[in-house]
Amino acid sequence: MPFWSLMWVLIDTLFFVAYLVAVFYILWDLFSDSTLNGWWKAVWVIFLIFVPFLTALVYVIARGRGMAERAQRRRGVVPEDDSYRPRASANPASDIARAKELLDSGAISQGEFDAIKNKALTGRY
Repeated sequence: MPFWSLMWVLIDTLFFVAYLVAVFYILWDLFSDSTLNGWWKAVWVIFLIFVPFLTALVYVIARGRGMAERAQRRRGVVPEDDSYRPRASANPASDIARAKELLDSGAISQGEFDAIKNKALTGRY
């Protein structure tokens, strides 16, 4: 078999496998979507059978955002929440006083106290 014929067979195989992966992912997403009723699922499947490439393209364009959200839910990824990040205190004086108490009790060093004081005064955490 000539080299270029082999290359075209490999390229065709690559595109075919990529297309099959996309179609199976669409089917997986379609049947895992609990908000879509059975009739709409049947319509999507029929169109995937008879007009596969165009239907796959339309599905990804029309329902792409939902696909990503459902995939994140299946993996257990939740939207990022900033509530765990430390916030600048409303009263830097109380932060400094609390740090001073810790310094006096020996729980923190002078360097740690200075860092806490600097953060309280500048508001950068």
